[in-house]
Amino acid sequence: MIFQADGATICALSTAPGMGAIAVIRVSGPDAIGIGDALFSRDLRRADSHKALFGVIRKGEQLIDEVLLTVFKGPNSFTGEDVIEIACHGSVFIQNQLLQLLVENGCRYAKQGEFTFRAFFNRKMDLSQAEAVADLIAAESAGAHELALNQMRGGFSNEIAHLREQLINFASLIELELDFAEEDVEFADRSQFTKLLFEIEVVLKRLIDSFQTGNAIKTGIPVAIVGKPNAGKSTLLNALLNEERAIVSDIPGTTRDTVEDRVNIEGVSFRFIDTAGLRETEDVVEKIGVGRSKDAIKSATIVLYVYDVNEHTDASIAAVEAQLQHDLDPSRQSLLMVGNKIDEHADHSSSHTAHLFISAKHKTAISDLQETLINLSNLRLNTEGSTVTNIRHYEALTSAYTSLQEVLIGMENAVSGDFLAIDIRKALHHLGEITGEITSDDLLGNIFGKFCIGK
Repeated sequence: MIFQADGATICALSTAPGMGAIAVIRVSGPDAIGIGDALFSRDLRRADSHKALFGVIRKGEQLIDEVLLTVFKGPNSFTGEDVIEIACHGSVFIQNQLLQLLVENGCRYAKQGEFTFRAFFNRKMDLSQAEAVADLIAAESAGAHELALNQMRGGFSNEIAHLREQLINFASLIELELDFAEEDVEFADRSQFTKLLFEIEVVLKRLIDSFQTGNAIKTGIPVAIVGKPNAGKSTLLNALLNEERAIVSDIPGTTRDTVEDRVNIEGVSFRFIDTAGLRETEDVVEKIGVGRSKDAIKSATIVLYVYDVNEHTDASIAAVEAQLQHDLDPSRQSLLMVGNKIDEHADHSSSHTAHLFISAKHKTAISDLQETLINLSNLRLNTEGSTVTNIRHYEALTSAYTSLQEVLIGMENAVSGDFLAIDIRKALHHLGEITGEITSDDLLGNIFGKFCIGK
């Protein structure tokens, strides 16, 4: 999908399609107010901006609906153009009648994301802020909402803009040196430039490292529920989801594949992945399931190991815990050991005071488990500065970081200014891709084509 500023006035339904109490139709473009004025019962040309007016819309003598119509005069609007928003009754028939009437009077139907594209084109927001609009709409947890809101307000953009500005200042001095190459002058202080590069590298590394956290918040923190067969993993998943999501039986190896579902706990979204029991098996299908369980462990942020307190000694479970701690990456993964089936044994005391003891079947101590998961997730959410949630931004930051390392290598080897300038331009290019200073039709089409129509 190729976007371009064609000067057309566009319209679309901005609320969810279908019947509801009310619906909102948005119109943006140079003729938005004029078209609205021709259909509405009150004078829009003299109306104050950001003011809602009550009136009726007619098609000839036919009354279509009583509506509230709000005028937003450019450039003080979402798109930067003249905008009107029509709040009508939520009948699908009324919505279609109004949209058809707008098209008959000079509008065209908007493409997916075209309103937000116009906001970007008219410099009401940069590209990363535009992407945050889509993230805000899709946010399903308090954490995802907070990150999207911060990015939409320009927190991430400002950080990138500051890095680019610092690089541009030094790049311009090095470019200037090239104009006086024959005179062998040095405008850019190499020691200060090296110091700046190290400072920028630290910021880029922090942003790159934050992607693991940001992506987990955005898509849900992955929690792998693992353990031996019949430990009660599926029963625990059902208890956490408060529904019978996974099949439960006394037959070991009932779960042959991963079962995944999401749940929101105190504003944090978790993706729980119930896995096949970890054991040696000759069953071909179960063996595939065990392999997928191991993959789930590798990709999880939290590994929740469930064991039957009636079948393990303190020594045996300590060995399992030690092996898991050895296999996990402590920089991005947490291990939570959970002793299950305390209802089947009167004495479930243990020397492992850091373990949680529950009965998944009777939902005993499930609230304690949820609280522990929240505490573990909060350890991962507390990141200073901006947090990267977008894979496109992550890749651009990684490329910029690589280019800066090449600049530093060049500085150490005393390469000429023209070679340094090339690598600096590469870093600036990658940073510019994030905020939209550097764009292409394919990139814009890919980003805005994922938006809903009307936004």
